[in-house]
Amino acid sequence: MRNQPTGLLTPSRERIREAAKVLFAERGYELTSTATICRLAGTSESQLIKHFGSKQGVLEAVFQYAWEQINPAVRLATESMSSARQKFQVLIDMVLTFLGKDEQLRKLFLLEGRRIRNDGKQVVLVPGFLEFVKIVDGILQELAERGELGVPPHALRSALMGAIEGMMRDKILSHSMGFPADFADAEVRSLCFAFFNASLRQ
Repeated sequence: MRNQPTGLLTPSRERIREAAKVLFAERGYELTSTATICRLAGTSESQLIKHFGSKQGVLEAVFQYAWEQINPAVRLATESMSSARQKFQVLIDMVLTFLGKDEQLRKLFLLEGRRIRNDGKQVVLVPGFLEFVKIVDGILQELAERGELGVPPHALRSALMGAIEGMMRDKILSHSMGFPADFADAEVRSLCFAFFNASLRQ
């Protein structure tokens, strides 16, 4: 059942962003019009243009808002840890838990995120995502400087992110289209950590 944006006292910017998240996840980015977003949000298209500039701007705002919830929590959880290995494991677990709690956001990240559109732009490259990449790279660089990493940090980050995205995307497709992806969320974690541990020098 579609989630409705919160009450009319909520600022129009937030209502538009939340309505767009619901509709983009339900219908896909291309098939969702700005008029439909504004109708669900209970506001006008002029407000959408005022706050976001375009439909693409709304999608970017949805992603940016999500990273603004994830990044501070990850930093807070890992800043007091001395073990870079533990930091990375906590980071991965927190992100998977966050995405596991929000099905709409998970679908957007995996189906609409880094997909190249007609204008050639990769809309997921919002500042929050780049900040997350910087956090990941910083932890992996710690491991490399200690001689604990057996592969280049950027290569491992790309490989792990690709593996996680691929597994979670296949799970979405298994529910919606019967794609063969018979594994649980716990196995996504297990495979991710196994991949990570296999990249470390013992």
